[in-house]
Amino acid sequence: MGLSRDQYRYFLKDSIRLNIDFSQTDQSRGIAPPPVEKPVEADGTRIDLVPSHQWKGILMIDLVSAIHIRKSHREFTSESLTLDEVSFLLWTTQGVREKAGAFPAFRTVPSAGCRHALETYLCVLNVAGLEQGIYRYLPLEHQLLVVSREKNLSAKITAAALHQTFVGKAAVTFLWTTIPYRMEWRYDRAAHKVIALDAGHVCQNLYLSCAAIKAGTCAIAAYHQDLMDELLGVDGEDEFTIYLAPVGKI
Repeated sequence: MGLSRDQYRYFLKDSIRLNIDFSQTDQSRGIAPPPVEKPVEADGTRIDLVPSHQWKGILMIDLVSAIHIRKSHREFTSESLTLDEVSFLLWTTQGVREKAGAFPAFRTVPSAGCRHALETYLCVLNVAGLEQGIYRYLPLEHQLLVVSREKNLSAKITAAALHQTFVGKAAVTFLWTTIPYRMEWRYDRAAHKVIALDAGHVCQNLYLSCAAIKAGTCAIAAYHQDLMDELLGVDGEDEFTIYLAPVGKI
């Protein structure tokens, strides 16, 4: 029998914190923290992105205007995105602003305890200078890592998105996975709510940043879990998809 409505609602509360012995978390027990970026195999193919603030073709739009025009878009033109534009969107959603002190990196979005339990993948269909395929963003290096060169990628991402056809027509889809242990290491069972909150912070930055490249996006939380995890090449247990957002010119 499934969980009751009240049990699902409990996830939204912070009552669980009162029942956790934080002296017994892996952090408190002196266990080394997990890396804030998923390791890369030595022979992985990497692609350099345009460095921060060296992008070309990015509008200097003010924040009030970006908020005013923010809305979800499900129709995109056939125009491709540039590597500058993709580099900009990746930096604004998960880029590193500063490396300092005990924290490995301060990023462009907030994260509970600076744990950053998310990984960013791209399903690239129409980006100038990039072959179609699945890529993973490496925020510490500001690079893309080639994950796979899937055939029939548009059809596969559409099916994994429960046949929401506009996903397969986007220039690129941002897909966020979580590696829960990064947050559990510090917060134990209180980790999972803040992982979901962190994903919301990231996607809102994407919405606002799209205004600077005359593009649009639409946050999606409805998808086929197994198909999406398989498409990204993640195991569905220690790492799994939690959110996605297709981006295209409007």
